[in-house]
Amino acid sequence: MNSIDPPTLLIGCAAGFSGDRTDAAGPVVDTLIARLASGPKGQRAFLIFETLAERTLALAQLRRRDNPDAGYEPLLDDMLRPVLARCLAHGIRIVSNFGAANPRAAARHIARMARELGASAPRIAVVEGDDLSGPEHRALLNEALGAQMEGLRMVSANAYIGAEPIAAALDAGAQIVVCGRVADPSLTVGPAMSHFGWRADDWDRLGRATMAGHLLECGAQVCGGYFADPGYKNVPGLEAVGFPIAEIDADGRCTIGKADGTGGLVSEATVKEQLLYEVHDPAAYLTPDVVADIADAEVHALPGVDRVALSGVRGHARPGRYKVNVCHEGGWLAEGEISYAGPRAEARARLAADVLRKRLAGLALRVDLIGALSILGDDAGRALADTPDAGLRDVRLRVAATHADRAQAERLAREVMALYTCGPAGGGGVRTALTPRLNTLSCLLPREAVPVRFELLGEEARA
Repeated sequence: MNSIDPPTLLIGCAAGFSGDRTDAAGPVVDTLIARLASGPKGQRAFLIFETLAERTLALAQLRRRDNPDAGYEPLLDDMLRPVLARCLAHGIRIVSNFGAANPRAAARHIARMARELGASAPRIAVVEGDDLSGPEHRALLNEALGAQMEGLRMVSANAYIGAEPIAAALDAGAQIVVCGRVADPSLTVGPAMSHFGWRADDWDRLGRATMAGHLLECGAQVCGGYFADPGYKNVPGLEAVGFPIAEIDADGRCTIGKADGTGGLVSEATVKEQLLYEVHDPAAYLTPDVVADIADAEVHALPGVDRVALSGVRGHARPGRYKVNVCHEGGWLAEGEISYAGPRAEARARLAADVLRKRLAGLALRVDLIGALSILGDDAGRALADTPDAGLRDVRLRVAATHADRAQAERLAREVMALYTCGPAGGGGVRTALTPRLNTLSCLLPREAVPVRFELLGEEARA
């Protein structure tokens, strides 16, 4: 960096998936405000929420079918309302994919939320172009997937688009950017492109920012969540695990920390685990913005606590095609469970499974024998003091099957229920469930076939 480079950029993450903790944003925003107050003039901060997964979009699309005003992140209010006014007051801009299948509805809801909080009307941008679910895109998908599209009852189709429309929206003055299916790291790359003025072909810088975004995208995972293993990888205060904050410089190098006053830890080990998470080829991590290369990356703990630097990342020219996921109806998943305890519990559970296999001929059953203290223990999972343990077993039988025909799948639930009196001795605690399945196909489409854009929410929508 040189003396004319902009100050480092702060990006905090407050969600790693839809359904993540809704109280994560508060400590992250508090920390960002404190660092802005003590940092150099011109330093900027962003708050990102990553709330999408492959099934999330399909489920959102189904909600939108039932209600044209739905289809965005269902926890939007719980996640954003507690911090929205503070973010706007302190100049912390917000970027998220919680628009899911309906970014415009999400943007309108955020505008209403701001009014209800008494905040000034924010400039909200909507990023679009990822949704390929409409009939106008069917020919394109048919060409890419061929015979696999025959008879398909499609629920959603979305391209993993990149950071450029996010950066353009921020350059246009957006305080909040609402996206659908952008690639997870692009939520970080977009703010970095805008803040530092990077070109869309500045591959090394984009590669470094992409891996910073990759470290942030799973929320608490890089701060000890999904890392802890008692006695082997100890994590203090996991019940209050913090969410991460990245500090990115003008060359894209980053330092990862976490929200002040929270549990968990950021260490070389947590960063290395997250760095390799879902990376198929360390020398060629494909994203819509860049092909990131971490083959020579280095991770170093910095002086102090919970500060780890990432360096040595390179970038190569981005792919010429977007990845597209097509979700479609996949029949029904039937599940049933029943417990057996006491002497010969495992033998009785196995006999019950054998009965089900013979009764449900034509259904391919998945059978699990789950052995745990689910019956012969207290609510804390401890063995009851007055229960002799010699020869006793505790087995939960789980059976599952899938079928295109709902009536066929429902047979499993009925047969598991019948085990109360038609099965081996001592069965109890039956639970059954029937769930519609969603299956996924993937393909690649030329970038030019998927035009992306942003639009600032009109004044009438914000008023």
